Amino acid sequence: MDLSFTGEHTQKVDSKGRMSIPADFRRVLEQGDPEWNTDRTPRMYLLYGEHLKNELHGYTVAEFGRVVDQINALPRGSERKKILSRLIIGQSIRLDVDKDGRTVMPIRQRQKLGITDGELTFSGLGDHFEIWKAETFDTEVSETLTAYLADKPDGFDPLALLDE
Repeated sequence: MDLSFTGEHTQKVDSKGRMSIPADFRRVLEQGDPEWNTDRTPRMYLLYGEHLKNELHGYTVAEFGRVVDQINALPRGSERKKILSRLIIGQSIRLDVDKDGRTVMPIRQRQKLGITDGELTFSGLGDHFEIWKAETFDTEVSETLTAYLADKPDGFDPLALLDE
């Protein structure tokens, strides 16, 4: 069974951009890196495209490769391929995770989130994870979920959405 990114984790980022990847997420990154072994540290891709307003997305090497393959399969010269290439391939970076489970988030990506140092929230979404400034996550994600659930009946089961 493949592992997936799950749960919410609060981590710190320091003024140099060093942040610890949650341990559960590191296991997924290891599994999703074809070159990883016990003598190597895992790699990941950080997506910071302009379509992501207040968040960044983290992908395993394998999952990001699948996304790139889908983009590359689009017709050469098509508008969709050009836009997706620019937003996804062009606005992503590969990061190495060190033996202590840390990586360095470059200044440009920290500035996008509006942080120099402080707390980040990592939110698992299965095939990838989001990274938010903790305060922004609490406000935006909580408000969105609260608004969505406001008109649902007591006992609403979100898994019922899978049947729609």
